[in-house]
Amino acid sequence: MLTQAQKTEALAILKRTYPNAKPALHFSSPFELLVATILSAQSTDVMVNKCTSELFPVANTPAQIAAMTEEELTPYIKRCGFYRLKGAHIIETAHILLTQYGGQVPADIDVLQTLPGVGRKTANVVASNAFGIPAIAVDTHVFRVSNRIGLAHANNVEKTEQQLQKAIPREDWGSAHHWLIYHGRQICDARKPKCEICPLSGLCEYYHNGGKPAAAVPRKKAQTNKKG
Repeated sequence: MLTQAQKTEALAILKRTYPNAKPALHFSSPFELLVATILSAQSTDVMVNKCTSELFPVANTPAQIAAMTEEELTPYIKRCGFYRLKGAHIIETAHILLTQYGGQVPADIDVLQTLPGVGRKTANVVASNAFGIPAIAVDTHVFRVSNRIGLAHANNVEKTEQQLQKAIPREDWGSAHHWLIYHGRQICDARKPKCEICPLSGLCEYYHNGGKPAAAVPRKKAQTNKKG
């Protein structure tokens, strides 16, 4: 793993490279973001935005969504995949918000995770982007990029989140989430990372290990990198 000084340098490079990084999902309220993030599972942000651009002008509050049947909601979200399950979760969540939270989306990460269809990643996305609460949502891009670079050495999202929380200053958690996503989309592709143009190649463990994740490196060599 990178040393803390190297992690700080890597984060500074990401910040300079993606100064305008922001959420890709379109929303104008915490509830809209909650719905969009639930829909984003196993779907692209582009597709979610297409669906919500049609849904939100018709229904974008807990009361309006709760008044819909799954059959009425389906045409708006069908293109997102797993739409039946997502639709059921969204409607059930809307009812819970109305009956238990006065129609407001709770800002607490643990409480958010009790809502149907809301896991740790979704809760962190909503808390960070809707309420400004420091949180690191570990999606596929964040997981891949952070472990490739050496900001984390973990085989699951929970451990990755914990390690990133230690590596990144708390005030940068929300921004770093977007830096890593942008880097994963623009340069650190899952199949063909553009290492030749990557501003992090001088630090990146994946690059220096010949395109192998740290876990695949022989134990003795991997240990020499575990200084952070």
